[in-house]
Amino acid sequence: MPMSACALFALLFATLFAGAALYISLVEHPARLPLGEAPMLGQWQASYRRALPIQSTLAILAGVAGLATGWLTSDWRWIAGGVAMLANWPFTLAVLLPVNRQLMATPLAQAGPSSHLLLLRWGRLHDVRSGLGVVTVLLYLSAFLQVLPTS
Repeated sequence: MPMSACALFALLFATLFAGAALYISLVEHPARLPLGEAPMLGQWQASYRRALPIQSTLAILAGVAGLATGWLTSDWRWIAGGVAMLANWPFTLAVLLPVNRQLMATPLAQAGPSSHLLLLRWGRLHDVRSGLGVVTVLLYLSAFLQVLPTS
């Protein structure tokens, strides 16, 4: 794959990841918090099932494409962005997954103050993922704009 196509895919996938993550952090999660505890948990569980394959795939594609572009160009910004994007995986597995599992294992009939507190914690942790996405987009965009042909 030519460098410019690889760079374009890296930027595209990172932007899609960051946009989805920011939407969750800034819109969806705050909108669910005023719901009653069972509807709040139920909405989170349904959203999680749908978002998981999308966000995980975008993180891998954006990270790998960024690292490949960094290898082709020797530009540290692509490499740093790729590492930042792929950092979502160990962060999610080590820090966020235990919370996700607790929330998914909680029956709606047992939703209460503890699940509410877990959802508040989940939101703060998900903000880290959004931040990693934004950092990646900024790094990729800065590198991408430098390689655009000037006329």
